[in-house]
Amino acid sequence: MDLGIQRETALVVGASEGIGYESAKGLLEEGADVLICSRNPSKLEAAARKLESATGRAVKWFAADVTVVAEVDALQQWLSKTVPSLHILVTAVGGSRRALFEELDDQEWLENYEFNVLGTVRIIRATLPLLQKSAAGRIVILGAAGARMPYPNQVVSNVHKAGLIALVKTLGAEFQKYKIRVNSVSPGRTLTSLWTTRAEQLAKDRGVATEQIIHEFSEEIPMGRFGEPEEIAAMVVFLASHKASYVNCQSILVDGGIARGLI
Repeated sequence: MDLGIQRETALVVGASEGIGYESAKGLLEEGADVLICSRNPSKLEAAARKLESATGRAVKWFAADVTVVAEVDALQQWLSKTVPSLHILVTAVGGSRRALFEELDDQEWLENYEFNVLGTVRIIRATLPLLQKSAAGRIVILGAAGARMPYPNQVVSNVHKAGLIALVKTLGAEFQKYKIRVNSVSPGRTLTSLWTTRAEQLAKDRGVATEQIIHEFSEEIPMGRFGEPEEIAAMVVFLASHKASYVNCQSILVDGGIARGLI
């Protein structure tokens, strides 16, 4: 299927590994010109070289931490000097904080909000002028299934990921004056480094194999397994394409069926 994004310019934030990396790879394979960003320069450069080797396409990169205003400003300046416009923005930033409600203080709530919500807001604000210069811009935000089916012991992440859905609904309507579509992808349990690290720690705490922990968590998923990052990225790439031209303001679950709600 021709997704119609050849030679279009895409920025993927959070692309050094996991779903962000696979999203950048998928966009490159479809012919887009891809720039990548994350906060760790050495990991980011290694990801760029790996992407170039895998796809035969050149990849430009810039290191920036979305929780630091000055670094997002520097990214904006770099982009304005590097590309004349931007067709696609993918944000794959954020994470979860496992804790009970009574264990969290104001600072932990604020830090997680900045990482999960405000960082994405900053990136959209920084790239909006370039997205406005394209004939049909697309923004795809990575969220989480926990926004639709709150996970135990993850109250702070559940709340902030739900906020991203509200952001998508609002901006998708507001940005129609610029002909920019805004959607999000909400992954379920996916075999990224975040999950494997967590499984390894739980396995160590319980004195069992990591595979047993993964199996136990898989039993709650109707498909009986975790997702792979490239499976989530496939939806990201589709939403970033012209084949999804009538999809707007949506949060698409790619979760193996774990979120059972009707809405």
